[in-house]
Amino acid sequence: MLDPTAQDISQDAIPCHPLGVKPSGNALLAAWNLRSAIGAFNILPDELIITVLELLDGAALLNIGRTCKAFYAFTRAEELWKALFIRSIPSGFSWRGTWRSTFLNLPESQVSILDCSHLFSDTLHRPFYCAHISLDPYVTKIPVRNAIPRLPDLSPEEFQESWTDKPFILTEPVRAWPVYQTWSVEALLEKYGDTVFRAEAVDWPLRTYGDYMHNNSDESPLYLFDRAFVSKMGLKVGKPDEEPDAAYWPPSCFGEDLFSVLGNDRPDRQWLIIGPERSGSTFHKDPNATSAWNAVLRGSKYWIMFPSSSKLPPPPGVYVSEDQSEVTSPLSIAEWLLGFHAEARRTPGCVEGICAAGEVLHVPSGWWHLVVNIEPSIAITQNFIPRAHLTAALDFLSRKADQISGFRKDVHDPYERFVKQLQVSHPDLLEQAYEQLKQKSEGKKRKWDELVHGKTAEDGNNADAPEGGFSFGFGDDGSDVEVP
Repeated sequence: MLDPTAQDISQDAIPCHPLGVKPSGNALLAAWNLRSAIGAFNILPDELIITVLELLDGAALLNIGRTCKAFYAFTRAEELWKALFIRSIPSGFSWRGTWRSTFLNLPESQVSILDCSHLFSDTLHRPFYCAHISLDPYVTKIPVRNAIPRLPDLSPEEFQESWTDKPFILTEPVRAWPVYQTWSVEALLEKYGDTVFRAEAVDWPLRTYGDYMHNNSDESPLYLFDRAFVSKMGLKVGKPDEEPDAAYWPPSCFGEDLFSVLGNDRPDRQWLIIGPERSGSTFHKDPNATSAWNAVLRGSKYWIMFPSSSKLPPPPGVYVSEDQSEVTSPLSIAEWLLGFHAEARRTPGCVEGICAAGEVLHVPSGWWHLVVNIEPSIAITQNFIPRAHLTAALDFLSRKADQISGFRKDVHDPYERFVKQLQVSHPDLLEQAYEQLKQKSEGKKRKWDELVHGKTAEDGNNADAPEGGFSFGFGDDGSDVEVP
């Protein structure tokens, strides 16, 4: 149920559903409901009907869709056809505006539209509604207390001293990049139209993705996110004084990356990002406890971010498993904005900002972040480990081996390799990081002793100290104590 007080959203901005389907609440005053025509299936909730339909192939969906208008509407759900397409991509296809039309190779003139205006279903209407809400109420009027700091530039020393744990936006470095001067969607299509890029679960020529980008009504549009773009596009990357023909280079304050000691064995680190309005990423943390920078070349992006620690809960509407390996949140960015954005803005630690073309945003290690394109955008992002977060990276690689990502399959035991290379190139930094990990471990043990035994080693034989047994006394710090 939408909260009408959460945001000032004009209902006039939402067009009618193409089949006339209405939200479930309208059934209360309706004279009749098309749903009664589906027979025994009428006892099932809409969500379960969609789940059953997910088991069918394309031919079966078409057949059941011919039985009545209600099933016609259910079998037109785009997520059904998107799943079929991804499981079995048709050869030589052309994007035709919807997943159903593309999978069936239907030109627009052959797409039938039936009047299903007497069908009332949140399951069918809500994705359409979410695909058409205005982003303006969510990305404007950012509270001053939440605003991400904006700076012209930072030196490496300034970054290391004061900014490694803070999000910020730099407004100058990216404007010097050759790709900022020359790249646009049109220019990339002209030069790389036949080059295949990764867009979530599909690998498409850029020209096909361009067709999709300019003609889709998905609730969560496909996001082109390619890790191999440098080699595919024949780009050179590096400092201008070292690589005269460089297409771009990391801003100077992000120049240090301790993962570079691994050479070709390092995990994926750089991505090309292209997407239409509304595309983006739901809440997540960057992999392997890395930090990141995200530079916008065209368009603009809205960011909302939260710090992460054992003392803080995840962002509103985000649920994390005990080992933090699984993150559950609403399926789309729009649904999160509708249900949780107002609460998020009031949550301590929340920061927000818009990164426009020619600007670059810093994502500190461990920070939760959601990003959505306000308009069609092109960006480049890169992950890195600054020395201030070496301890966090080592802790992650050593304790969460099952969550490590981005390494080639033939790179075994990334933690051991990383440590071995650091011993050669940065022994002092490695020693400092180990000392911090030791202090962290000892701190957890002391906390555990306090909780379990009601005393610490320093209490000794203090007669006033509680004896044995469990005496949990949770304070206000919300610490997430782990058994050492």
